Amino acid sequence: MTPEEYCAKRVNQSHSSFRLSFLLLKKERRLALNALYAFCREVDDIVDEINDPQLARQQLDVWRHEIESLYQGQPGHPISIALLPAIQNYQLSQNHFLAIIDGMEMDLEQQRYATFDELYHYCYRAAGVVGLLTARICGYRDPHTEEYAEALGIALQLTNILRDVGEDLARDRIYIPQDELTRFELSDTTLGDPQKSSQQIALFESQKARAESYYQKAMASLPASDCGPQLSGLVMGAIYHALLKQIAAEDYPV
Repeated sequence: MTPEEYCAKRVNQSHSSFRLSFLLLKKERRLALNALYAFCREVDDIVDEINDPQLARQQLDVWRHEIESLYQGQPGHPISIALLPAIQNYQLSQNHFLAIIDGMEMDLEQQRYATFDELYHYCYRAAGVVGLLTARICGYRDPHTEEYAEALGIALQLTNILRDVGEDLARDRIYIPQDELTRFELSDTTLGDPQKSSQQIALFESQKARAESYYQKAMASLPASDCGPQLSGLVMGAIYHALLKQIAAEDYPV
């Protein structure tokens, strides 16, 4: 199996909606995005599937060293080998890859977020920088496109958070800020009540509104000159924006 085949298999295993948007790209860019999202899947699975936090941290450190080797031109893992031409062709930042790993490690260190400012720090690492890397791979000329890319990444992550409230609760993780739970007279234990109180619905509506604001910010920030190159990201955004509306239409399943 070639590194490119390994990455494609890894992305396909995730059943992600992102795969559809990759088909819009020419082969070189599509392979680069496959490698990027295979990397994201790999480090995310470390946190989600390894029950021993110490072992998970060790595996994340292995990836930190792997990224360092990659940027020294000596990749070892199939994903890193597939990433090498991407970082060369699109000038991808090493710090962005390390930030993604840091975001995954936050899941081991922090299960609650006091405020949205705290949560934003997590979302930036887990998804904002992925948006920035994706934008570079797709291509742009206007630096304002970076504002679009970061905002879109945040919007996607906020959508994921609203979609996965129940799943995250089962892992003892709550990404909705604690001060907002308090404002809506909810607690860690009542957040996932399947009966859906009016307080729960009001809280979830507020989270949806915040996600909507980031989709709007992303669209408002994208220069018209870069709409064509960023079509793949726009499709990702449209798919996830539709998902956000579906979550609301289904009364926010937990």
